Amino acid sequence: MTDPDYRPDDLTAEERAATTSLGDLLSGVSQDISTLFRQEVELAKAELTESAKKAGKGAGMFGGAGLTGLFSLLFLSIAAWWGLGFVLNNALSAVVVAVVYGVVALILFLRGKKELKDITGAPKTVDTLKKIPETMKPGGTA
Repeated sequence: MTDPDYRPDDLTAEERAATTSLGDLLSGVSQDISTLFRQEVELAKAELTESAKKAGKGAGMFGGAGLTGLFSLLFLSIAAWWGLGFVLNNALSAVVVAVVYGVVALILFLRGKKELKDITGAPKTVDTLKKIPETMKPGGTA
């Protein structure tokens, strides 16, 4: 007969291990691992969703800052043009401001070109791939 006050949860780990079959123990472990994995995936999704939202807001703020900076540069350029107009005539002051921007653009272009020339790619990876035997390469003969 069974004890009405008996509950399987009251057993110690050793008692449960002694009275439970190996199949049931492995099934329980498998279920626990599956549950843990699902919970970890859900946690990762929640964290990535939150991170993506923050990244989107940050990108929007950078976009707004860039647009505002562009307007600031535009109005500073107009102010420089107008201010130089008192010293030179307006047409010549506009040319001076345009030349200054042209020089800045040329300097940025040349620096960018130099940086692009310095790109080496992945020389270590290329060297390692050259060492792969012909039989291991796609389309290689066996």
